[in-house]
Amino acid sequence: MLTEKENFLMTLRGECPEWIPTYSMLAKQIPGEAPPPCIMLSPPFLQQHRKVGVGGIDIWGVEYVASEEANGATMPKTRDFILDDITKWRDVIKAPDISDFDWEMIAKKDIENSLIDRSQTALSFDLHFGYFQNLMAFMGFTEGLCAIYEEPEETAALLNYLCDFYCEVSEKVIDYYKPDILSIKDDTSSWTNTFIPLDIYNEVLLPVYDRQAKFGRDRGLPITFHNCGKCESFIEPMRSVGVTLWEPCQTCNDLKGIKAKYGNSLVMAGGWDARGRMLEADVTDEEIIESLKSTLYTLADGGGYAFMGGFMGKPDDPVIIHKNKVVWDTFREVSKTIYKH
Repeated sequence: MLTEKENFLMTLRGECPEWIPTYSMLAKQIPGEAPPPCIMLSPPFLQQHRKVGVGGIDIWGVEYVASEEANGATMPKTRDFILDDITKWRDVIKAPDISDFDWEMIAKKDIENSLIDRSQTALSFDLHFGYFQNLMAFMGFTEGLCAIYEEPEETAALLNYLCDFYCEVSEKVIDYYKPDILSIKDDTSSWTNTFIPLDIYNEVLLPVYDRQAKFGRDRGLPITFHNCGKCESFIEPMRSVGVTLWEPCQTCNDLKGIKAKYGNSLVMAGGWDARGRMLEADVTDEEIIESLKSTLYTLADGGGYAFMGGFMGKPDDPVIIHKNKVVWDTFREVSKTIYKH
């Protein structure tokens, strides 16, 4: 019988898996529970500020705070931004000194602490949450978007400076991790539209994505890309750098059209959002089940799909707990029966 890892990697190769795999950026190996298909790891010094429920200051000097309502996820404080003039970024943004790091030991300890069993779970190599998002964390959305439009060359220079650093980290440590997958992230869209037009995306952001993705392409690794919101106009650029899985593919996009166009060559992870009727107080279990099944039978048909989804809120909220049980019970029922081999 296939492992969860093998079934997931089949999907990333464009093959029809034995069952619908799951995908999560936050997956961890929990003692006593079944191994997840994939765990995302990166050198811990890059992610200390992103610890769920904790927060902290990142390597660039941005302070992050945790939100209970977002299940402990962290986000930049919405005041006291560290950069207010993009032309002065060289005076503010300073990469940390990594010259004395023991990269082999960093990777070894990180893998050990993750409890990952490489025979059961794929390892996805990750670095940060996005170049666009880093810029917004430095400047806030108002100044950050103005910088992209008014000073695209300076913005590109800053993003390439960040990319130089992240590529240096990759060069030194990626082969110690021996990953199965390369992960890229960046949220460049809202629910209704992209934050920037396609031409600026291609000019300012795509080159740094391409430089980062090269570490995956050079090693023959499948590449995943996290981009929330209505970002369907960015799919072709994402694919041009080698992306094989896009998540969370939210329902504001034309998911049926994307599935019809790309088939199994682009795996969609997600495709079901707890929105609208799903969030109303009187929504029934039957409505949740019907909504989820409709998504699974549409997007998972023939492969090219992994499930990620559920209700977000305070982790001890009994309503959230019940709704998520309905979701996952339904998923497990459909997942194991949808494909006939």
